[in-house]
Amino acid sequence: MAILALLLGGAYVAMMSASPERLPAHNLNLVIGLAVMWVVANLPPQRMQMFALPLYVIGVLLLVAVELFGEISKGAQRWLDLGFIRMQPSEIMKIAMPLMLAWYFQKREGSLKFRDFLVATALLAAPVGLIAIQPDLGTSLLVTAAGIFVIYFGGLSWKLIVPVMLLGVAVIVGVVAYEKQICADGVEWPGLREYQKHRVCMLLDPSSDPRGKGFHTIQSTIAVGSGGIVGKGWQQGTQTHLDFLPERHTDFILAVLSEEFGLLGVILLLVLYCLLIGRGLMIALSASSLFSRLLAGALTMNFFTYAFVNMGMVSGVLPVVGVPLPLVSYGGTALVTLCLGMGILMSVQRHRKRVS
Repeated sequence: MAILALLLGGAYVAMMSASPERLPAHNLNLVIGLAVMWVVANLPPQRMQMFALPLYVIGVLLLVAVELFGEISKGAQRWLDLGFIRMQPSEIMKIAMPLMLAWYFQKREGSLKFRDFLVATALLAAPVGLIAIQPDLGTSLLVTAAGIFVIYFGGLSWKLIVPVMLLGVAVIVGVVAYEKQICADGVEWPGLREYQKHRVCMLLDPSSDPRGKGFHTIQSTIAVGSGGIVGKGWQQGTQTHLDFLPERHTDFILAVLSEEFGLLGVILLLVLYCLLIGRGLMIALSASSLFSRLLAGALTMNFFTYAFVNMGMVSGVLPVVGVPLPLVSYGGTALVTLCLGMGILMSVQRHRKRVS
């Protein structure tokens, strides 16, 4: 709880500088998130198993509804208006996916076969495919990571993982080596939208379009580098307060922290993240059932994925994919989802000596 309190306190300080006009909404999101976390923390893990299948099915059906009836905004079809609430169903899968797979492996405990991993992969592929076609690359990446972590912790052999990793490395090397050819106008990338291609190409050479598609990356790296060791001081960041830094309250809030608190501030944030991730993995190791262990381990590593992708994006070593900085960025849905995950970890810890 102390680590969580420090992270949320630091997030509040950053929000006061990055976007003070959003503090009332941030306060409301925080209250809702903490309330959800408290309720879930008092719910036994064995009770959560009852919600795994229904929540997964509801989530997939809502994703199908988004594809059929969803609202289109900024070229993406991600929202569903149910009349009494406007929601983004893909967020549900960040919790429903690891919950479902942990429940599945719990049911198959002691009799796992290769086909069970194929079934788990199919369960993962269905919602990820529906999210990817919205398109929402950031959320599909996080849902994929959550599912893969459960499958890996469930006992997937390294013999199957290594070839995929080598293929990924080969693709990255190929993209870097043939950047000019594949990033040329008119060249289509199979399976990706045009804007997604541009995000990768701008990562490789943001100076090719400094006032357009490369603007986010360039201004972010300037903000990060200009903070130096100790930073310019709270609310003294020029990139932030002269409106050079885009999305400074959401995806690029780390650049605000870097500019105003410098390398020391970022190191402190990294230490807090490492402590929280380490604590989560310890909770997973001491869990009393396979379900609790897989769920806690996957949620902890997904938190790591949030932080890793956002920091890589802000520092210019990963493409911009719209992943928030966990527990720090502004955003009600993401904050509530992360608090829900923290509540599940607390529940696993609290009920670790009970039979699940």
